[in-house]
Amino acid sequence: MKITFYGHASLGIEVGGKHIIVDPFISGNPQAASIDINTLKADYILLTHAHGDHVLDVEAIAERTNAVIVSNAEITSYYAKKGFNAHPMNHGGSWKFDFGKVKYVNAIHSSSFPDGTYGGNPGGFVIEGEHKNIYIAGDTALTMDLKLIPLRTKLDLAILPIGNNFTMDVEDAIIASDFVECDKILGYHFDTFGYIEINHEESIRKFFDKGKDLMLLKIGESIEL
Repeated sequence: MKITFYGHASLGIEVGGKHIIVDPFISGNPQAASIDINTLKADYILLTHAHGDHVLDVEAIAERTNAVIVSNAEITSYYAKKGFNAHPMNHGGSWKFDFGKVKYVNAIHSSSFPDGTYGGNPGGFVIEGEHKNIYIAGDTALTMDLKLIPLRTKLDLAILPIGNNFTMDVEDAIIASDFVECDKILGYHFDTFGYIEINHEESIRKFFDKGKDLMLLKIGESIEL
């Protein structure tokens, strides 16, 4: 399983021979100017919620690649009405795709499209594929619901927001990593705007002091599990 950071909360995942894009907000992010969305491969697009900084490039990528959009019922209905392929899910449900199993889990946040359309309840994803399991938290606040995840899935990586203001901060993300019982963390949703700028060295040290590994990838950088 290969995971590439495209800036903000945007990820590329290669698993089971398939390409997945998560929450594509790339073309509108000056920090991600090196990423050309027209070159990205996508069999699936996973969306945690409907905010513009998570769905900006969905239609451009889906129209070019014919990718299947996976999200909650409201978000997938929104795109299905526009003629895009979509697979609806909802909280607590899971589905076995051709790259692995995906479960849609709770998140505490808000969700509406830039045009004001209701985007349903936000969520996160647990992906089990190629003998590696990851959790993509979306923009969630710290919540006790995180404790439910390790009851069903032993994680190899947790991808958590750490920018504060709109999501949990570093300290809450450390607690979240305890809740999901995973000490290997990929941080995201930081530095894109003034509201969510972080001190990288301090953030890594705080995780290290708790015996945990926080990875902060450069845009375009990848890791393999």
